Amino acid sequence: MAEVNDKVQNSTKEEFEDFEALLEESFKKREESVISKGTIVAIKGEEIFVDVDRKIEGVLRASEVTDKDGNITVKVGDPIDVVITGNRGGRPILSYEQAIRKVKVADFIENYDEDAENIVEVTIRAKNKGGYICVNEDNVEFFMPRSQSALKDSPSLIGKTYKAKVIKVDKENNSILISRKKIVDEERRVKKELIEKISKSEEIIEGTIKKITTYGMFVDVGGADGLVHYSEISYKGPVNPSKLFNEGDKVPVKVINYDEEKKHLSLSIKAAMPDPWEEIIEDGLEVGDTIRVKVSNIEPYGAFVDLGNDIEGFLHISEISWDKNIKNPKDFITEDEDIDVEIIEINTDKRRLRVSLKNLLEKPFAKFKKAYKVGDVVKGVITTIPNFGAFVKIDGVEGLLHNEDISWDRSIKTKDILKVGDEIEVKIINIDFDGEKISLSKKELEESPIAKYAKNHRVGDVVKGIVRDKKDFGVFVDLGEGVDALIRKEDLGNVDIDELKIDEEIEAAIDFIDTKRSRIRLSIRRLAREKERAVLKEINSSEDNDLMSLGDLIKEQLSDN
Repeated sequence: MAEVNDKVQNSTKEEFEDFEALLEESFKKREESVISKGTIVAIKGEEIFVDVDRKIEGVLRASEVTDKDGNITVKVGDPIDVVITGNRGGRPILSYEQAIRKVKVADFIENYDEDAENIVEVTIRAKNKGGYICVNEDNVEFFMPRSQSALKDSPSLIGKTYKAKVIKVDKENNSILISRKKIVDEERRVKKELIEKISKSEEIIEGTIKKITTYGMFVDVGGADGLVHYSEISYKGPVNPSKLFNEGDKVPVKVINYDEEKKHLSLSIKAAMPDPWEEIIEDGLEVGDTIRVKVSNIEPYGAFVDLGNDIEGFLHISEISWDKNIKNPKDFITEDEDIDVEIIEINTDKRRLRVSLKNLLEKPFAKFKKAYKVGDVVKGVITTIPNFGAFVKIDGVEGLLHNEDISWDRSIKTKDILKVGDEIEVKIINIDFDGEKISLSKKELEESPIAKYAKNHRVGDVVKGIVRDKKDFGVFVDLGEGVDALIRKEDLGNVDIDELKIDEEIEAAIDFIDTKRSRIRLSIRRLAREKERAVLKEINSSEDNDLMSLGDLIKEQLSDN
């Protein structure tokens, strides 16, 4: 231990000897370290000649004794204190300002108390090879060796102000040595001890906000600065600190981490407060409960709602309204608005609470089924047009207008004649109460081609058409005027379906007409029966029926057709 003390004492002694050497070098052991009493003997322009008891007068710049209005404040014969700062052409160069500073330094040394803290605030005025010339607000001059500055040398240091500790006064040389390094080292030591203490503590500490940034706040906890990240401010989640605090505010914090390598102290405000999620459990809130909340923030995808105890719930855009085409939550709610919502999810582990506004609103379908029924003709607005048809909104409920229900012309698609936003009149053709689906039709408002066709044709009529399509169950025949008819496979009679060709003309008898369901069925088998009846009728009416057999007549008639 004694050896260590000796080393410290020797180090300190060497340090002070270095300071003295630097100081001596700074002042170059010149005469200017002494204040001379002089007398003004002449004033010539910018030069004032002073008798300093030498063989030749010294020269003083007039600017050193000129007031703010530009007036020289001395006259010939006045006594004046000066310091010799150099020599030019054998004539001493004088400085009144340095003499004043030396007087101030002498006064400072005279009143110096070694037992006091002796911390001064100085501004760097100039620098030399050994260190920095500094002055305080009273214009007292100090010397700070570079080794005691704890500064990276740079021209930008001139004019900067720092706190420093007086480490030596030299009455003989009228000089004062100061050290910023002493203060920096002490601050680091105190900060290290403080951090070691608080980083192991679970106690709540009061800190002062020093700086607010976009990512959090720097908080002073008794000499050490720690960062409160914006995610550690509130149990609501990440928040904008500038909306909640001001620099200088006092806040309770807890230490949550200290990075020894990076010297980063992490603090938390929310960790210093009671956990509101525990209150949720204690209050017994459950899914399905209705609560009153305030809309705190609205985003394009939904809104955050404040429960009033530092807990936020999330109201997704899909839970705001039964309207599936909602584009912007602001069309339905506003910030700071108080609303009733239903809790639809509580996850205390993930600190997540979701709510619904639409669950407390009457379902549009419930209103719809009270007001409308199948067969009603209504007006609606086209909301979307997928490939298979269009969705039409009627009193807040969407119904489907399928492509096959847009027109009796099968070639027409919804997208060909309608666009989003169009108002359209449709007929309700089905309501699925369980699936909450509505089927609509536009073509039902028009007379069907089959209804028109039925005005001029009856069951049993023989008609001709073009084979449009073949299926396993039969053949579709185009009768013209937008009318399609079906010949079922069993009604083809002796005709082989495989031998029929698309676009081939075919003849058959009308077997069935349903104007309500817009269906027509044809039958070749019936056609044969109709022809048989015609033959029999002709036989019965023929005067020559005794000249040929019944079989021959039928054969002849059939061959003619």
